[in-house]
Amino acid sequence: MTAAASGVPEPSAFVRRLPVGERLPLSEDPVTAWETFPFESSEGELRVKPLLPPVLPEPDRDGEAGPEDCAVCRKPVTDALWADEHWRLDAFGEARLPAVVLLQPRGHYDLAELPAARSAELGPLLQRAEQAVLAVDGVARVHVNRWGDGGAHLHFWLLARPAGLTQLRGMLLPLWEELLPPVPESERLRAHRLIAAALAAEGGTAYVG
Repeated sequence: MTAAASGVPEPSAFVRRLPVGERLPLSEDPVTAWETFPFESSEGELRVKPLLPPVLPEPDRDGEAGPEDCAVCRKPVTDALWADEHWRLDAFGEARLPAVVLLQPRGHYDLAELPAARSAELGPLLQRAEQAVLAVDGVARVHVNRWGDGGAHLHFWLLARPAGLTQLRGMLLPLWEELLPPVPESERLRAHRLIAAALAAEGGTAYVG
């Protein structure tokens, strides 16, 4: 009797191609080398890094000077997975999770400046985006994050946590996303189409077909 026939869920295609039981290699730009990574290893001992002196004033984020200086504002809406009159959903590079997408206003706002009308749309739209990502095969949870240290244009990250990989639960999922093997292009595009179509079913336009 197969696992499916016995009522036990089978691992998704994403999980089946992972090297389970093996130690994953560090990427070319390992997270351990990041200035923001809080630990270092010395003589086999893991230690917290010393705190660095403050950098004041802080360096400008992308788009700090306004929309003319903003990478998001310069991107054509047709580069998005989905968009409506006020919002867009974009894919993030060559993600290493079943899906990683960014929900962003089309106007150049950070969270503190978001107009009341856009703020009223945000909650329902995040729900729609989460439901669309959950529709991707083998996704158990969707982590919604907003950091805002790299870009002045408001952007919410939605990261799909693979079903069954309980080791990836919680706040360290973004670090695991740096370490897992890349998702095959065909699988990544299939997920993008599904997410875009799910959002467009309730309004807006899907830009991947």
